[in-house]
Amino acid sequence: MAEMLDECNQGEVVLDSRIHIMNDDGEIISSHMQENYSLPDSKEDRNGIHQPLDDWLPITQSRRGNSWTVTFHLLCSGIGIQTLSLPLAFVYLGWFWGIMCLSVAFVWQLYTIGLLVSLHESVPGTRFSRYLQLSIAAFGVKVGKILAIFPVMYLSGGTCVMFIITGGGTMKLFYQLLCGDHCSSKHPLTTTEWFLVFICIAILVSLFCPNLHSAALVSFLGAIMAVGYCTILWVMFVAKGKVHGVFYDPSEAVTSESGRVRSIFNALGIIAVAFRGHNVVLEIQGTMPSTPNRASSKFMLKGVVASYLIIAMCFFPLAIVGYWAFGNKFPTNGGMITAISTTLNYQTSKPVLGLIYMQIIISCVTAFQIYSMVVYDNLERAYATRARHECPKLIRNGIRIFFGGLTFFISVAFPFLPSLALIIGGISLHLTFGYPCLMWIAIKRPPMKSVKWWLNIGLGCLGIALSVLVIVGAVWNLVCRGLDANFFHPR
Repeated sequence: MAEMLDECNQGEVVLDSRIHIMNDDGEIISSHMQENYSLPDSKEDRNGIHQPLDDWLPITQSRRGNSWTVTFHLLCSGIGIQTLSLPLAFVYLGWFWGIMCLSVAFVWQLYTIGLLVSLHESVPGTRFSRYLQLSIAAFGVKVGKILAIFPVMYLSGGTCVMFIITGGGTMKLFYQLLCGDHCSSKHPLTTTEWFLVFICIAILVSLFCPNLHSAALVSFLGAIMAVGYCTILWVMFVAKGKVHGVFYDPSEAVTSESGRVRSIFNALGIIAVAFRGHNVVLEIQGTMPSTPNRASSKFMLKGVVASYLIIAMCFFPLAIVGYWAFGNKFPTNGGMITAISTTLNYQTSKPVLGLIYMQIIISCVTAFQIYSMVVYDNLERAYATRARHECPKLIRNGIRIFFGGLTFFISVAFPFLPSLALIIGGISLHLTFGYPCLMWIAIKRPPMKSVKWWLNIGLGCLGIALSVLVIVGAVWNLVCRGLDANFFHPR
């Protein structure tokens, strides 16, 4: 003790290289920190003042969030265009198995969200405000980066590309709906030009949102729009009734045995991919303040419960009523947008269809802000780490414009990506259903072969297996049906 005091008096600080974690059973587990584990948590600014690096980055620059803003972010990022394909899963599974699989998937992903929220501050004095940071803490630097950095960046960037394709395409439908057969323009905009209009609007909005918390009002608008079009659709289906000649028989949808197995894989993929947003849960929680007396997890869980109660009220009625209205006649290509723009086009007033299209467009623009913020954060972190100061506004805006141009180019070069949605979603599906369970085991270290250990190891392995099955089913379906790869020719 005397030696330690002498060293402290001489200005040297002795640090314990161990971390102490308390598991759910009240046991304290000590483990040595890896010597090669290092994340740049702080830098000195140009005046020599010591400042945390997190204060410079878009995700954690502002920690003034609350349960309301969290709810808006989760709703905006959790409800998307893939929700409109849920009735197609019922076409292949039928009533019982469709409802059963949708219910299991909902409970499963809600459980993994709870794990991520609890792991956000699992190490005293440390906040894991990014999925990648939590993965590194759980699996080590090398393995953690391999397992997380590509899926997270790929999922965030790929989702933004999907927003451009979906939002731009819906803009075109909205324009055609307004013009009808008597459009005054002799040269209407092409699909590529509509993509450009969409990305310009999205990037313009992002220039006014320097950090994730500043996008709270944008997320509020997106949440209203997403809940709005889901509710309007299923209410409209109830009001209009069934399509003529509808029937409900999964065996009639696909006749061959191999096709039946393939369709079940695809149906599971449609349901699993509908639940998105796990790659931004920790980032959303990172916008909230946290003190020893008021942990962020408490208020984050309130937002999770509120948002997913609303999400359930959107997903289940839309899937069930959509299948009830269309049955086996539900379009296999294009999903609900195709259904409402063809089958219902002459049964529903233009204002209602126009309102649905407008809500989808706004929802895509607003959700783009949340998913793109993950990419901005990583790029600005790379700049701040190298330059040792906060990213200037000019560079920050340049990063957003560069990312917008890159995603626009990809959407024009590969406009058929929605046809590969199950493959794209399957590759990153383990981020939702598998990794959270395995990370909880790695960090919390519950007693071997305990109930919690078996539960999480089982769900983690099943999540990875589900990801593989979805990819296999999607590739199998692609081989059998083919792909219309219209490179650089959006339709």
